[in-house]
Amino acid sequence: MPEPRDARDTVLEVAVAHERDVPGAAEGGADRVRLATPAGLSPEPALVSAVCRESDLPVHVVLRLDDSWTTTGGELARLVGLAADYAACGAAGFSFGFLDADLEVDTAVCTHLAERLPDGLPWTFSRAFDATLDPRRSWRRVLGLPGLAGVHSAGSPQGMTVGYDDLLAAAEDPAVARLLVAGGGLLAEHVPWLLRAGVRQLALDTQVRPGASYRSYVDAGHVRSWRRLLG
Repeated sequence: MPEPRDARDTVLEVAVAHERDVPGAAEGGADRVRLATPAGLSPEPALVSAVCRESDLPVHVVLRLDDSWTTTGGELARLVGLAADYAACGAAGFSFGFLDADLEVDTAVCTHLAERLPDGLPWTFSRAFDATLDPRRSWRRVLGLPGLAGVHSAGSPQGMTVGYDDLLAAAEDPAVARLLVAGGGLLAEHVPWLLRAGVRQLALDTQVRPGASYRSYVDAGHVRSWRRLLG
């Protein structure tokens, strides 16, 4: 198994839903935040603006209008407009991912949206990835998407407690490890092994909230404890 690289190479992403989440993320040592509503949907531009004003952390905003992983032509046009609005508010990147009716990565839709992101801003593929039927084929499909900076995955739709072993196996491919944003039930004991496998991006959700609930704001101490795991 390869030795871990310098932990300073890592990116710790924290999910936020409100501008009051941002101080805890920033003070605790997060490298970027991912903004969505608690339901995982696109927020109002006013909220994006408020979050971006709270710190210098890069803010990646979720582009998703409903609870499915598919989209229509009308929704896609709206998402292009939202991306422009978010960028004008200070967003540094985006998170989205769409599947087709066969639960394959919809490369046409994702490419269409990626190529229309303002200023060529980066984006990460969402946990929609874990809903695909064949992860190996899905990795081959996403690797060529334009502007892609990461792929959120827990190795299973049920989270990392189920998918952890499969996630480590996938990370044996250096191209996968480079893009993998490991999250979705991430546990402290997972971190050393993911780092040793070459995974450089980790995503936290309710782990950094007291009571693991969106009823509480992101806590700097909770984030800091995860930051320390990275060295």
